[in-house]
Amino acid sequence: MLNFESNRKARGAKGFTLIELLVVLAILTLLAGLVGPRVLSQLGGAKSKTAGVQIADLEKSLELFKLDVGRFPTTEEGLNALVVKPGAAMGWNGPYLKGAVPSDPWGHPYKYTLNNGAVELLSYGADGAAGGEGENADIQNAR
Repeated sequence: MLNFESNRKARGAKGFTLIELLVVLAILTLLAGLVGPRVLSQLGGAKSKTAGVQIADLEKSLELFKLDVGRFPTTEEGLNALVVKPGAAMGWNGPYLKGAVPSDPWGHPYKYTLNNGAVELLSYGADGAAGGEGENADIQNAR
């Protein structure tokens, strides 16, 4: 054993011992355990905020549609009326969105309904189902 150690020093070989590598891996694991959950929770909050911003943008596009056509799209026409002219939309001057109608940050379509002249835009959150808390909470426009 002594001969191996002296040969290593004589050759000028540099490297890390197994113990040093294990200590570094342990430190990295601890850091990942402490920092990882905080980063992931911030990512989830960003998706909820993105959904809120997209809903506000869709509301503005719906207002432009209403200025041109004189009404909001019907529930049956849906948000697609912002991109493709509905048959009964005289004065349509769209498209009112660039590209297609966006999906929410979780990949689900936004739910659009028109009730007694009031527009409702809704994202069901991460789980895609009504209700929920945190990331699964529904996000909707202010009525």
